[in-house]
Amino acid sequence: MKKSRRAFLQNMALAPLILGTGRLMAFPSTEQPNKKNRVQYSVNAYSFNSLLRSGEMTFVDMMEFAADIGLDAVDLTGYYFSSYPKKPSNEELFTLKRKALELGLDIAWTGIRNDFVTPDIESRNADKAHIKDWLEVSSKLGATIMRVFTGRNKSEDFTKDQIKDWLVSEFKTCAEYGAENGVIVGLQNHDEFLFTSSEVIDILKRVNSDWFGLILDCGSLPSNDPYTEIAKLAPYANYYFVKEHVKTQDSTKIPADIERIASIIKNQNYKGYVSFESLADGDTKAIIKDMLETFQSVM
Repeated sequence: MKKSRRAFLQNMALAPLILGTGRLMAFPSTEQPNKKNRVQYSVNAYSFNSLLRSGEMTFVDMMEFAADIGLDAVDLTGYYFSSYPKKPSNEELFTLKRKALELGLDIAWTGIRNDFVTPDIESRNADKAHIKDWLEVSSKLGATIMRVFTGRNKSEDFTKDQIKDWLVSEFKTCAEYGAENGVIVGLQNHDEFLFTSSEVIDILKRVNSDWFGLILDCGSLPSNDPYTEIAKLAPYANYYFVKEHVKTQDSTKIPADIERIASIIKNQNYKGYVSFESLADGDTKAIIKDMLETFQSVM
């Protein structure tokens, strides 16, 4: 991937395309990089999965927590909206947008579920329409990137290379939708169909669009050396998910070296969002705060 394309995508992830979502971010200056990493911090709604699904927590509660611990943004996953998979009303979206402004937060990211590796063409077409709808939602919220997956379904009737061909085709169409709405379509590597950095990079290069990028999930690269895999993907990352674990080759979760991940990101002179996600048992708020402080100690 060319450096110019990477720079464009990272700039987009920092510059909200719709006014009114927290601080009005400007594009980075043309000064020489390497002086300072422009990293901003967010929290992914999935950290509070059970609380959001039960109604014990709302997006507003999550925003207030993010502001209280000094985060810059929040990630509002689509399936915690009561209307999902249908689009929320403008009233609901704009209320959240205004609340983010009041708290000094950006709404940096949104995400939905999809499956593009199923051989069922009608199902893939329905997911493309779903993605198109939620790119519109993302744009209204002021988010500059929206997460998509590959999907888990596999077919014995097709080789992996054949499935990758239609995966690339579907992502190219989604990138066109992203361009129409001013929102980058971000592939989250998720230990589903693409398992290595090389596979992910191959898809990114084949889609080859300024409106298709990578949400680097540091906790979903199964490997005997996950940190090397993270480092290989780092030059392509437009957004980061940092979890309290990484995965071994057999997908066993082990505690993450947060400081090492922060060092990889720092060495890239990354300019964008780092989002924290906790899947562990215990006090989620305390875990997120500790992850933030550990990460910041390196940056």
